[in-house]
Amino acid sequence: MKKQATTAPRGFWARLFLWAKRGLCLVIGVFLLVQLWFFGWVLWWKWTPPEETRFMRLRLAELREKDPDAVLRHQWVDYARISRHLKRAVIVAEDARFIDHDGFDWAGIQKAIEKNQKKGRFVAGGSTLTQQLAKNLFLSPRRSLLRKGQEALIALMLEALWDKERIFEVYLNVIEWGDGVFGAEAAARHYYQTSAARLSSWQAARLAAMTPNPRYYDAHRKTAYLTDRTAAIHAQMPAARLPVARTED
Repeated sequence: MKKQATTAPRGFWARLFLWAKRGLCLVIGVFLLVQLWFFGWVLWWKWTPPEETRFMRLRLAELREKDPDAVLRHQWVDYARISRHLKRAVIVAEDARFIDHDGFDWAGIQKAIEKNQKKGRFVAGGSTLTQQLAKNLFLSPRRSLLRKGQEALIALMLEALWDKERIFEVYLNVIEWGDGVFGAEAAARHYYQTSAARLSSWQAARLAAMTPNPRYYDAHRKTAYLTDRTAAIHAQMPAARLPVARTED
């Protein structure tokens, strides 16, 4: 007697397809809800100063592992109350094309790729101020393709909903500038015992030079590299182009 080959019933494949379709819809739905959550916060912070960022929460948790009573130093100041020297210095140090691009500096990204290939390891990211702000507000410092993708989507939201002045204002107020130090006002008081409005051009250049590794330079303030980098930024500051503040002439 000839044995009949066993095959899965058609109903099995239909159910499998149905569950796969439902799973895909669920993934898409969750993805859209997450993006809507990000979009809501970006819209809210268009007018309201962020009291806390993802980076701040992470750093505070790290500090409290050593000291349960640790607190962050952070104080919001309006754009007009931040030294123009600091604005120029940060533009020079972090994103010279800030007022021209749409959130992504493609030339800078290409240069970063070439530099990483030459070094054989990751040494440059090519991120704009907008991308850095997206990461600081919502994400973690861990590098991954998933995080970079989400960072890009948030950067698009920021560029679509905020003007350049607002992006720069929030960036200057939430950027990490030392061990538990966040924002221009806290940095000015921590390093120079002055306000963000009264920073000199050299002080501003030095703060900008610290931004790639602020906690390290908080503990190592007299390195030769930091001094050289400060001088290089200071020399380029007069040519920096800034967003025009509504409250400034």
